[in-house]
Amino acid sequence: MSIIDPEIEYVDRATESIRYLEHGWPTHLCRWHAHEEYELHLIVNSGGKAFVGDYIGEFKPGSLFLTGPHLPHNWITYGTASVSTRDMLVQFHDASVRQLQSAFPEFSSLRTMLEQSRSGIEFVGFDLDTAKSLMAAVRDSSGPEQILAFIRLLLTVNNHEHKNTLATSVTSDTGTAVSGKHDRIGAVVDHVVEHYPQALNLVTMADMAGMSASAFSRNFQAVTGNKFVEFVNRVRIGQACSLLYSTEHQIASICFEVGFQNLANFNRQFLRLKGMTPSEYRDLARRDLAKPEQVA
Repeated sequence: MSIIDPEIEYVDRATESIRYLEHGWPTHLCRWHAHEEYELHLIVNSGGKAFVGDYIGEFKPGSLFLTGPHLPHNWITYGTASVSTRDMLVQFHDASVRQLQSAFPEFSSLRTMLEQSRSGIEFVGFDLDTAKSLMAAVRDSSGPEQILAFIRLLLTVNNHEHKNTLATSVTSDTGTAVSGKHDRIGAVVDHVVEHYPQALNLVTMADMAGMSASAFSRNFQAVTGNKFVEFVNRVRIGQACSLLYSTEHQIASICFEVGFQNLANFNRQFLRLKGMTPSEYRDLARRDLAKPEQVA
């Protein structure tokens, strides 16, 4: 399997709408993989490298992440020591949350967070004891009580102020339409993801969304968490990351392939967004994601 292609995990939802898991390290569950469900993932022990889409960063006890549908991810603990319980996580499906929002409009505030999770979110500074308690409430209940505990967990993380978007690329939409400005901004997002090598400017995209430039800028940032130009750069850098670890293309060639007009700006934006140079990223991603014990 190529390191760019995650293992696809199937979650059986025939008898329950959410799935709770906890596990230690090492385990066969820790591998580069993706699935249709959202995943709220808490690290309770150890530290290492987090891989979410094209994001590479550190994790430690208390690190809390939300990955969206089809977004590849893995958490790798360095060293040889085993950990009995490293991860507590809950997986849930988009349709369930959409139905909740449809029945109870008060839950519509979750929409922005779930949209942003298409690139992965880290809830920076979230209290470890609080997170463990909320996760344990889901684990230790069943039936309707488990759903209530899950909703309490979801609302609590949604209210956390410091959310970092992780991957510079975004996963494909789940196929569930939303109305109004979210639908129009979503169409622009899909256009950028599909046409990232082309010239993309705010005025043209505002026209596509049927908004003035100022309204488009405001709504785009509200829905995606990024200014438009920043989002385009993130998508292009995300595509560059894919090419860096899946091809032997020269860095200068990749720069132009993904839509940048000069190498200096590409290198500057890459370093700003990824915290490392393109060559450093290529070396690190290939070293860790290509290990056979972590990629089935």
